[in-house]
Amino acid sequence: MDENTPQLPEILPDPLLFPRHGMPDLVVTHDGLQNVISRLQQGSGPIAIDAERASGYKYSQRAYLIQIFRREGGLHLIDPIAADSPDLWKLLGETFHDEEWIIHASTQDLPCLTELGLYPKILFDTELAARIAGCPRVGLGPLVESLLNYSLAKEHSAVDWSKRPLNPEWLVYAALDVDILVDLRDEVRKLLVEKNKLEWAKQDFAQILSNHGPGITKPIKTDPWRKTSGMHKIRDRRTLAIIKALWEARDSYAARVDIAPGRIFNDEALVTAAVAKPKTLDELRRLLTRRSRVQNPPLTDWFEALNTAIALPSDQLPELRIPSHTLPPPKLWKDRNPLGYARLTHARAAVIAKAQELDIPVENLISPDALRKLVWQNPPAGSDEELESFAHKTLISATARSWQADQISALLVDALRQVEPLAVPETQEQEPPGE
Repeated sequence: MDENTPQLPEILPDPLLFPRHGMPDLVVTHDGLQNVISRLQQGSGPIAIDAERASGYKYSQRAYLIQIFRREGGLHLIDPIAADSPDLWKLLGETFHDEEWIIHASTQDLPCLTELGLYPKILFDTELAARIAGCPRVGLGPLVESLLNYSLAKEHSAVDWSKRPLNPEWLVYAALDVDILVDLRDEVRKLLVEKNKLEWAKQDFAQILSNHGPGITKPIKTDPWRKTSGMHKIRDRRTLAIIKALWEARDSYAARVDIAPGRIFNDEALVTAAVAKPKTLDELRRLLTRRSRVQNPPLTDWFEALNTAIALPSDQLPELRIPSHTLPPPKLWKDRNPLGYARLTHARAAVIAKAQELDIPVENLISPDALRKLVWQNPPAGSDEELESFAHKTLISATARSWQADQISALLVDALRQVEPLAVPETQEQEPPGE
């Protein structure tokens, strides 16, 4: 560009400092919640909803604030701790059961919403929709800036929402998140329609709701203590048993007092204590409580748990590695399943190219797990049509949505016939994002 060419001024987003639909009073009573339901019934269109939890502070994932907005139905902030009216929360969910509910990053909020009895039947997830639409940044703030030209302050995103009374500045921040959500949904939906991707998004939304319906419980994780940070350094079963004992004692106490386990003592302290095997209660105290954020934790119980683990017979010690029913990491496929590895390299390359063509993140086009399940097994011999059908059925059985299988099954036919791998950088042999 010629240096004399005038530069157009950069258009900066307008800072949104106060809700456009007015700042409501915080609802803290049964009657107030009943009035919210009545006001929302006077509105029209979808329901925008958000929840604030105390992640990192509390053990539970319960909601400590609910924000709701509906056009002509008002903007509402509700304290579900004070307005503890199970019948009314259930009524709210049932009253608007057939309306579309707009949630940003819904998998984060649905567990605490369903705990209140709120089970949406129709979902629009603005974060997921933006991914499918090809938006480069899908966080709420960046998305609002790019599509609505507003800037949202996010300095209160990690505060302790369990504190009472709630800070007025926090409430303004929370109100803004739903104040713009219906408008944001409209803009993202336009993008999906323009790119013929609306049906894709609807299938993904339905998949999310199928995992959060009434009566659906999360599967219990096997040996969650094995996720302790620093576990990869442990090479003997006795130390592993101590880690297990301390982790379970900490988790039990955290659940009882509703404090995030990491605030009692962190994983680093847990592993350090397990390796050191302290012989006295004072030694254990020095190791565990240096960064503890609670007073008078039950160290006597934990010291007893540690000594019980130390005294365990050898045949009762946990195994260093437990048998896995999942496929091995891709970096091990070269030796364990060379043909599967060859198919995987070609399949990944084909999927990456297709994702770029469709302007969608690879992990939203197909999950890494579904792709691996397809290429790990030897495909049947047959025509292109038969291999395409095999790929389609296998992907669907691995929980791929039909739109995903439709997009990639045909292009995977060639990959399924490969016997020599592509040369790929070592970094691409690690787990891709979205796992």
